[in-house]
Amino acid sequence: MADRVNRTGPLAGIRVVDLTSVVFGPYATQIMADMGADVIKIEPPAGDNTRYISAAPAPGLGGVYVNVNRGKRSVVLDLAAAEGKAALQELVKTADVFIHSMRGKAIAKLGFDYAGVKALKPDIVYTNCYGYSRRGPEADQPAYDDTIQAECGITHVQQLMTGEPGFVATIMADKVAGLHALYATMMALFHRQRTGEGQEVEVTMFEAMSSFMLVEHANGRLFDPPLGPANYHRAVERNRKPYKTRDGYVAALVYNDKHWNAFVGAVQPEWAAGDLGAEFSTLEKRAKQIGRVYGLLGETFLTRTTQEWLDLLRELNIPAAPLRSTDDLFENEQLQAIGFFETVPSPYGDVTYPGVPTWFSATPGKVGGYSPALGENTHEVLSELGLADPAAAPDAEHGEVDAP
Repeated sequence: MADRVNRTGPLAGIRVVDLTSVVFGPYATQIMADMGADVIKIEPPAGDNTRYISAAPAPGLGGVYVNVNRGKRSVVLDLAAAEGKAALQELVKTADVFIHSMRGKAIAKLGFDYAGVKALKPDIVYTNCYGYSRRGPEADQPAYDDTIQAECGITHVQQLMTGEPGFVATIMADKVAGLHALYATMMALFHRQRTGEGQEVEVTMFEAMSSFMLVEHANGRLFDPPLGPANYHRAVERNRKPYKTRDGYVAALVYNDKHWNAFVGAVQPEWAAGDLGAEFSTLEKRAKQIGRVYGLLGETFLTRTTQEWLDLLRELNIPAAPLRSTDDLFENEQLQAIGFFETVPSPYGDVTYPGVPTWFSATPGKVGGYSPALGENTHEVLSELGLADPAAAPDAEHGEVDAP
């Protein structure tokens, strides 16, 4: 347990009071914990719902929960009871960051909106994690990864590519928004370090994902008048997919002029000769007919095996990769060589975590410990504050709090 508090890393000495649940907020605070912060996860008596939705070595320790709550301390507080509120107030006084994913009205009703928390800790960095900004008409509307993928245009561009609207097979909106919450909180901490001034931060799934999607897809709609629709045509081209080979598939990007000339020179496909070859002689020309280019390349890749293509393309320094499964990542040679996975002992057995993907020469992060059982650290944390455990109080009144 001491390893979770006496931490090293760029955020060592920072205390985070974490009232987030599911993945959006917990992913942000997981990285803070990996980077050395003392993250205290406040859970209602029933716990974070994510404890119960995936494979688990013990009740309440589902794999998704265990991954995004590693290295944190779990404190159960009933915030509908006076004792729970009082305990959280005392904890806030010791914190650098307060982050939550409750709806605005619910957190305000409890007295832990920015004004309430700032009154307890004037220099607090206070981060709201919402589905939609409070500044717009959708304020306080519920949001989940699937609904945000639909609203931010992901299902639309998937339809442009495949002919059917669809979700991407990862909870992208939660994770992208979580990274936005992380950097926004870190910027506010940097401002506080320079000026001594805390502040309120708002991070939302819809706005974060709209920004993320429009990096490339804004495209012709950036201009007045618009020069085209809001999509990046190469990304949504229906022939943009792994190339089928004689015995499988390969991912390859024969894209810039250097790669193109190397590929054509080594493979010498018939379609690259004469006038047709001239039509593809520059990146600008190929970009205007990228679907046709992908189709011709697809025909060419059918002529060799996957390994033959990988050997040739790597020899030519053309980006190429085999298709791997997520299971394959656990045995991946590159990840094994850099020590990416970290095995952490826990009361429920060893856990092999995907580790910290960033590297620091002076203050490296690491997985700070296993993910706690529900309320595992309640007594410990409250004792540090000189408080009794409210759950042990015989007259405690218990109620329910609006879920995030």
